[in-house]
Amino acid sequence: MTRPLELALLGAGARGAHAYASYAFAHPDEVRFVAVAEPDPLRRRRFADEHDLDASQVFASWEELIAAGKLADGALITTQDQMHVEPAIAALEAGYDVLLEKPMADSLAGCVRLVQAAERTGRSLQICHVLRYTPFWQTLHGILTSGRLGRIITVEHRENVAWWHMAHSFVRGNWRSRALSTPMILAKCCHDLDLLVWNLNDPVLRLSSVGSLIHYTPESVGPTIPLRCTDGCPIESECPFSALGIYLDSRLLPSRPRLAEGEGAPRVWPYLTISDDLSWEGRLQALKSGPYGRCVYRCDNDVVDHQTVLMETASGASVTLVMHGHSNEEHRSLRFDGTQASLRARFGGKSEIVIYNHGGGEEVVAIPAASSGHGGGDWGTFAAFLRVLRGEEKALTDVRASLESHLLAFAAEEARLSRQVIDMAAFRAQAEGMAKE
Repeated sequence: MTRPLELALLGAGARGAHAYASYAFAHPDEVRFVAVAEPDPLRRRRFADEHDLDASQVFASWEELIAAGKLADGALITTQDQMHVEPAIAALEAGYDVLLEKPMADSLAGCVRLVQAAERTGRSLQICHVLRYTPFWQTLHGILTSGRLGRIITVEHRENVAWWHMAHSFVRGNWRSRALSTPMILAKCCHDLDLLVWNLNDPVLRLSSVGSLIHYTPESVGPTIPLRCTDGCPIESECPFSALGIYLDSRLLPSRPRLAEGEGAPRVWPYLTISDDLSWEGRLQALKSGPYGRCVYRCDNDVVDHQTVLMETASGASVTLVMHGHSNEEHRSLRFDGTQASLRARFGGKSEIVIYNHGGGEEVVAIPAASSGHGGGDWGTFAAFLRVLRGEEKALTDVRASLESHLLAFAAEEARLSRQVIDMAAFRAQAEGMAKE
């Protein structure tokens, strides 16, 4: 029996410590974590305790971990979006194969630097485009690439972000501001663009985009509404975005049990993002002083709450991507129309795929069960990374393959801001020019 692979974690937040590293608890024969770098002392200590790390294996910064020499077979990097490029390049140059959380980088130049570094060092750099590894999307991919629908003519892909998720991540949270993170079309939809690239295998020739921030602004409420939901807001009890209703008693969170006063919240998303102390008192204090207790109409957010991207592919197909933060439930909805059949599907909640033949008749496609977050994609991605390290397969989402979705996202944002149609050949050439500098 071969020894378990050894990994170092750079960034022990929710995605790294919970979504991915939890795989090690269920599969100790395959992998174990031997080092961690995390600036937050509570998160750092918790991860070290959970994975039984010696003090010499625990670091306050990624720079300290890299300076300690090569400590593991590979590195999992789940730092904040603006802190992806430097630690990833340093890890590659130190001899690590790397699994990097999406998006690759917060700038086009940063994405290109990552491609350059991976190809220069000869190391594997895999991006966490987790949806490719889910049973649902792999089933859909098999249908589309089989030719069952005939020639694809039109595609409609909707990323329906639930109202409470929009409020949590893109109004109150870490992805609320372009200056602090990335454009929302990249932060939320690099998954969706990656799926379109993968499923269609049909390069985009040109694209346009429209979108804006409409609802989550000060103009949406009157002057009597306070800065925080804990400040005696007169509409708190009826507001669907109430921080008390989402994080304290969870009365507004679908699929989460109601929490009684004094009851601690489970260590699951989104509770674990607001405070390290998930007791009722700890969460209340976090809402009184931290970003997640702010009124959604009184935040410093500037990312869009809706955006549409229209694309024309090399085959002549038209593709529409719609993203918005006003859905009653979290899910993606899809429609592919081909010359032989149409396909309609949804991912999230009750996922389903149905094929409607042009000659009559329909087929409900069986979808295998999922085993982890993101419809099985979190652990699926992590397991695939381990297979890459063992030399059993090549990365499905290597950095070069993942670059295209990021190019499309940056092009879409440029199109939205400039109100122009972007020629993707010229845009790709611009990126290649960066690669040669």
